[in-house]
Amino acid sequence: MDGTRPGFASGPWRRFGSGTVLVALIASLVPAAAAEAGLRIGNRYSPVNQDRPVRERTEFIVLHTTEGGDRPSLERIRRGGLAHYVVMRDGQVYRVISRQRVARHAGCSMWDGVEDIDRASIGIEVVGYHNQPITDAQIAALRDLLGQLQDVYEIGDDHVLTHSMVAYGKRNRWHRYDHRGRKRCGMLFARPELRAELGLDARPTTDPDVDAGRLRVADPYLATVLFAPTDQAEQVAQQRFEGPDADVITAERTAWFIARDEYDSERTVYVFPGGRRLRGNEITDWLRMPVGTRVLTGQDPPAAPSWRVLGRDGGTPADLAGDAYDAPTTLYIQPNGRVDRGDRLTEPEFGALPAGTRVFVGFRFAGKVTSQRSAFEMCGPSYLNETTLYLLPGGAVRSGAEISERSIPGGTLVLVGG
Repeated sequence: MDGTRPGFASGPWRRFGSGTVLVALIASLVPAAAAEAGLRIGNRYSPVNQDRPVRERTEFIVLHTTEGGDRPSLERIRRGGLAHYVVMRDGQVYRVISRQRVARHAGCSMWDGVEDIDRASIGIEVVGYHNQPITDAQIAALRDLLGQLQDVYEIGDDHVLTHSMVAYGKRNRWHRYDHRGRKRCGMLFARPELRAELGLDARPTTDPDVDAGRLRVADPYLATVLFAPTDQAEQVAQQRFEGPDADVITAERTAWFIARDEYDSERTVYVFPGGRRLRGNEITDWLRMPVGTRVLTGQDPPAAPSWRVLGRDGGTPADLAGDAYDAPTTLYIQPNGRVDRGDRLTEPEFGALPAGTRVFVGFRFAGKVTSQRSAFEMCGPSYLNETTLYLLPGGAVRSGAEISERSIPGGTLVLVGG
């Protein structure tokens, strides 16, 4: 190859009449190691790699920022199979999911009417934050990786997108319509100056799904950074929302504005004025979040939860769960497999719970795995979290960090922490 990017008339790929067939043939024949020979690249394949289906097409490359540090980010992404590649701060690149398979990196996503972007794209996670510069080593590594993937899959520069471009949100308490603006992940990769350093000469200048009326803009600031003309985008990108206090709640910045759909996650920590800390899944009154609260996203989840057994660890539900014994997030699982919520049991029913009933505090019951309903369909990406528990038919309990998709038998009960 002469290094010319595909997607332009002068590119070498345009000499062939059936580019898709040619790309598929080359992608199947050229080993990954040879195609990525110029990179410092190693394997950290996810335990779910072999479970993932092969993509039928590859139309996009989606760039993400991890919103966290090197090792915690790599382990989280590897455990869940949440990207094809991770680019570390020192420029080291790791393969996590084989590039021809599906990685679950885009979530609820759409671009130009194409939904479920995971099935049409390669996802690259770059260690860092959406509003902070990446390192020179990362720029060099990402430039090489992008160039090689674009050559192999015939992807034009304007199809190298950011997660913030393709992610969209369903209507919620803040927005009563399907909307663009669910994520700011990877936002800096829309900046013309950085794209030029990455060897990208083109970028989208409009949102096709907003233009078509499929979505509405929920974050005008983000839309400007992503799609405005170069000078305006660079000016807006340097505004106060990217300063050292960009993660502090103000009259203009809500919890959702800062953390997006991770606002109520266990991985988002709120530090209130005065120092009190709560995780997103521990907060219920979002309308009274005090100004000055700092929002820390991408935090490590709490230690894997445990449970207690009636008759072994105490004689009554109150002995095991304290004041939360009748809460909606306290679950009672009887030896026969029956599941009850604390707020749905009467006092006589509490007294009739048999010995051996397991008590889980701080959980909701997601359902039972069947041939028609998988753990992922019940929980989304959180199905591999440490705080998601699987009660196997034989009685064993496994966390999401200890299980893979194909190893979850039918009849398994799924409990989600928080």
